[in-house]
Amino acid sequence: MKGALDDFKVMLTRNEPLTGLARAVALLVIFALGVVAGLWAAAGARQPAYGGIVVPSIVQLPSAAAVYQQPAGACCRPDPDPTFGEFVAPTRLMHDMTDEELFWRATLEPAAAGYPFRRVPKLAFMFLAGHGVLPLAPLWERFFRGHEGRFSVYVHAPPGVAINVSEDSPFYGRQIPSQETSWGSVTLMDAEKRLLANALLDFSNERFVLLSESCIPVHNFTTVYGYLVGSEQSFVEVYYRNTKQCRNRYSRRMAPDITLRQWRKGSQWFELRRDIATSILTDTRYYPLFRRHCRPSCYPDEHYVQTYVAMRHGARNSNRTVTHVDWSTGGAHPVMYGARDATPELVRSIRESREPCTRNARPTTTCYLFARKFAPDALPPLLNMSAAVMQY
Repeated sequence: MKGALDDFKVMLTRNEPLTGLARAVALLVIFALGVVAGLWAAAGARQPAYGGIVVPSIVQLPSAAAVYQQPAGACCRPDPDPTFGEFVAPTRLMHDMTDEELFWRATLEPAAAGYPFRRVPKLAFMFLAGHGVLPLAPLWERFFRGHEGRFSVYVHAPPGVAINVSEDSPFYGRQIPSQETSWGSVTLMDAEKRLLANALLDFSNERFVLLSESCIPVHNFTTVYGYLVGSEQSFVEVYYRNTKQCRNRYSRRMAPDITLRQWRKGSQWFELRRDIATSILTDTRYYPLFRRHCRPSCYPDEHYVQTYVAMRHGARNSNRTVTHVDWSTGGAHPVMYGARDATPELVRSIRESREPCTRNARPTTTCYLFARKFAPDALPPLLNMSAAVMQY
């Protein structure tokens, strides 16, 4: 390479005449050879040669741990370093995931057919505690007692409000990250989805029951567990009526994705199988329509799940609720049962329905497992009758 450069230099320094074009070509050749020589020298300085073979230099890559560094507050891990047990059944429910991150994490499903642990199907009891209190907690604690390992509890309370229960209560440490809610708005439906998502993080949760702080169980745990785990369908009340409380809440701006023929209404208090709960959280087509158009007096909590389940999972839904509510007086709120109303006769009438319903295609008079709306002062009479009437 160096000899070629010297030959050109000699040619240019001779007194022999050169045309302008020849001189320009010679200068370009010298420049190109100089660039090549410089690159060759640089490569030779970096790369060792073995027997005339140039070995490419080795680039030191960072370790896998250095490449994948989970920043603080990053998506999809409630615990920065969970054990396997904590991963499949979280016991620490507080995390800093956004709703988007939480829903993505909650809808992850294992591809393998089995589980690398003994999976006992559990019931997820999800409480919407709008006022941040659980006045009927002592009754629920009696209901849950002795059945640990077959249920999970989740509480959505106002942000910054701590539920006041003892450390041995099944409600202790079971609050989830929450946001403000407003009665009748889509924020209430957001809270329900938040409860579903946190409950789905536990891979053993198989059935999901939405409840309020004024709900009570009217049967014992064994009955409720067998009824729900053994059911082939979910329990979401779904119907259509040509009334202002149903038809008039529909917005034509939801069409063509949701038409009036597909519009449904029903009780807010649902019970879902795991696969349907997951499906609701993955919905990005219909829920945005409710967020934009189901207001101000539309009440998404009475229409979204009901319409979605009817459209997508109608064959796997019973079209009824398992939570009794008395709307006989009309108005925006159901009957509230106080201390004088909470009698054994009332509870027995809810436990055994006069008109039978169906479960797994068979008629039954056990149509309701829960009931509302019970006032705080109803707790003493309910506790007094729980063993004799409700059998817990």
